[in-house]
Amino acid sequence: MAGVGYLGLRNAIKCLKSARSTASLQHYSASAAAGPHYPGIVESTDEYRFVERLIPPSRVPEPPKHQQYPTPSGWTPPSAEPPPLPYTVRRSRMHNIPVYTDITHGNRKMTVIRKISGDIWALEQEVKSYLTQLTGKCPPTQVNEVTMSIRVKGYYDTELKAWLTEKGF
Repeated sequence: MAGVGYLGLRNAIKCLKSARSTASLQHYSASAAAGPHYPGIVESTDEYRFVERLIPPSRVPEPPKHQQYPTPSGWTPPSAEPPPLPYTVRRSRMHNIPVYTDITHGNRKMTVIRKISGDIWALEQEVKSYLTQLTGKCPPTQVNEVTMSIRVKGYYDTELKAWLTEKGF
């Protein structure tokens, strides 16, 4: 096979597949002629349970109900109804608040707020005023309307997560 190129190998595989499918069709037609129960074909569903456990779930299940919040991991559920604000911040698919840290250009530390819908500029103004009140200086922010995210210079992920949880998101 040293002299066979990609197309030659591809054609050889295609020929093998077609030969295999015609042989299986001949076997199928011979077993179909034998009777309605198809004695040549055995369908086993006992082993399918080993396959089912490998298939990932189609969606993330609802989080369990706890006696007190925050849980030992620090997780808190969102409020029953969203707060009456011009914007919303949806939870991630794992039911967490979508505030992340990021490092760009090797050492630039950034905090990213994602999954924002509604008036993103109002949220940016509130984030600026909250962080100014917290740190004493106004951190630079960047609003991306296409991805509906806000980037803040510096690591403020724990503060912003607590603030958004307090707001009811």
